[in-house]
Amino acid sequence: MNQKLKTHKGAAKRFKVTGTGKIIRHHSFARHILTSKPAKRKRKLGKSVVVTDADTPAVRKMLPYA
Repeated sequence: MNQKLKTHKGAAKRFKVTGTGKIIRHHSFARHILTSKPAKRKRKLGKSVVVTDADTPAVRKMLPYA
C-alpha cells in the first residue's frame, strides 16, 4: 500500500508553480519600515521572482502535487 505525501501548507501559501513548471516566490522586507527604503527597491520588492536553482529541489519536495 502506497502512502500519500503531505503538502507543506506553509510552502503552499508562499510558492506558486507556473505553467512551465518554474516556482515563483515573493520578496521579503516589503511590509513595514518602508520610509527608509528607496522607491526603486520598494518597486522591486513588490514583484515576483523565480526561486533559485539551489532552492528549487527543497521547495519541490514540500509541494509534491504542485
